[in-house]
Amino acid sequence: MRKIFVSPSILSADFARLEQECKSLEKSGADWIHCDVMDGNFVPNISIGIPVINSIRKCVVIPLDVHLMVDEPIRYVKQFAEAGANIITFHIEATTQAEKTANAIRACGKKVGISVKPDTPVEDLLPYKGLFDMVLIMSVEPGFGGQKFISSSVDKIKRARELFPDVLIEVDGGINQNTVSEVISAGADVIVAGNAVMLAKNRKEAIESLRNLR
Repeated sequence: MRKIFVSPSILSADFARLEQECKSLEKSGADWIHCDVMDGNFVPNISIGIPVINSIRKCVVIPLDVHLMVDEPIRYVKQFAEAGANIITFHIEATTQAEKTANAIRACGKKVGISVKPDTPVEDLLPYKGLFDMVLIMSVEPGFGGQKFISSSVDKIKRARELFPDVLIEVDGGINQNTVSEVISAGADVIVAGNAVMLAKNRKEAIESLRNLR
């Protein structure tokens, strides 16, 4: 049985208590912490940036899973790497320099993730096969938390698993105890969950249920 990683998204955290929130996730058994970075251009929202990643890095030791939803992310790779990101994921739709961006992340000694929005075929990633460690399938439109899972994402996860058997498949958007089994069965290795973990009465139990529901 393959290992399933749970990467709770701090987009649903109480930002007035961010240190305590991140420590709570670590103590509750989260494998990674998912950090959504939005620029207000690639997506219609603005979230956190480099200083926040740097602050989180100082209070937890588990990997920081940094998801760049920004235009031309190559401009910021080095800064996020230096701030403490362990995995840096960028969107294929957000760049004209995908190969250079992947190589820049790798040159910083970080794991490379590449993401596709719901309407982007995973086949668009084939020209870059071998350059990334993880594919992130967005199962909602990027930009806001709390959205409903797009059911057609299941077939997309299966296709990504077929095309890229040797990389991690991460899924982000609308994942909860009702949708996670289908996502894992389709081939996902990394589960991003916002409200399902952050709003749970018992975060440890919520994380364990997401990891173990098959």
